[in-house]
Amino acid sequence: MSSDKTAGRLRAEAPLLLILATTAAFLLYGKGWLADLSNPLWLALMFAWLFGTILWAALKVVHHADMLAERLGEPYGTLILTLSVISIEVLMIASLMFVGDNNPTLARDTMFAVVMIVLNGMVGLSLLLGALRHGEQSYNLQGANAYLSVIIPLALLSLVLPDFTQSTPVRTLSGFQATFLILASVALYGSFLLIQTVRHRGYFRADAVAPAVASNADADADADAAAQVDAATRVDAAAVDRQVHQGADAQAHAPGPVPLHALLLLAYLVPVVLLAKKIALPIDYGIESLSLPAALGGFVVAVLVLTPEAVGAVRSALANRLQRAVNIFLGSVLATIGLTVPAVLAISLATGKPVELGLDPTDILMLVTTLLVAVLTFSAPRTNVLQGVVHLILFGAYVMLIFAP
Repeated sequence: MSSDKTAGRLRAEAPLLLILATTAAFLLYGKGWLADLSNPLWLALMFAWLFGTILWAALKVVHHADMLAERLGEPYGTLILTLSVISIEVLMIASLMFVGDNNPTLARDTMFAVVMIVLNGMVGLSLLLGALRHGEQSYNLQGANAYLSVIIPLALLSLVLPDFTQSTPVRTLSGFQATFLILASVALYGSFLLIQTVRHRGYFRADAVAPAVASNADADADADAAAQVDAATRVDAAAVDRQVHQGADAQAHAPGPVPLHALLLLAYLVPVVLLAKKIALPIDYGIESLSLPAALGGFVVAVLVLTPEAVGAVRSALANRLQRAVNIFLGSVLATIGLTVPAVLAISLATGKPVELGLDPTDILMLVTTLLVAVLTFSAPRTNVLQGVVHLILFGAYVMLIFAP
């Protein structure tokens, strides 16, 4: 049985060989391959090859983060996934900043795209599909409020405030303002991590009950507890029966040791980091040569980075694990702003390359509307179909405005 399990795991990691081969090929020959992208077919081939490889590797990162989540429990599992994916985003933005000379708004466009894709696209799709399958779904309201209490000030300070400062003539920050925003972002995100992982871990678990809710439900608590005991007894009996008849299958699909999944997660993450600078070239060239909207670059980066998390969030909602979906999409937005802003501002201060963070008036309206709707959506402990539809309509409006601002 042990040899079968090992063989199955080796087959599951076969994509690593192809991903590493692609990485090695671009490290050795990529400079020549990407030197002349004037042929549209060659440009499309290079972009599709790099995009597919990075996406494949990112999906495997999500898989091993999920395995770590099963081993370590929440919120650590989701936190590992979020930090892994956001590290990909920061590295890709940094690469594009160094490669592209004519896109000082890339970091802003990417962060704005992440907020719109996650808080409207991912949230809308997850809530809609989850509600269609399960009706109303519940989650821990305190955790969602904790996320939003940090997301809102960080988003407004980073993406709106630069439009109204007077120290610089354009939507940039002075050195003093940039330093303050770096420190403020790190302090807010660090404080949130302290709450999430140490002081109030229960806020981010579906099985934790808020004291206020518990006090209002005292009359039904004993009956619910008895029902849960009966249900648990039946579930345990069924589990024993399944283990008798399907013990081999349970062993084969069980997550492996934590060090193994951590090592494989890093093994898939490294190629993404190495290929990030390579894909920056076709993205930058395509946008400039085809006269596409500059915001499209940020949208492409955000889609590439967020696809694995979107898959994880939708799967969790369909499995009626909305709390994990909430941890994924709200944690993604928070980490994006809390970590990307300090990174790009530090790069800007170190290299002298300007970074414009302030949004256009139309985008400010979309951002404020999205944040208000998110507050309303996560102000009640249960979600429904209507909320999913509203968020998806806002996502459609965002995509429309990229091409018709």
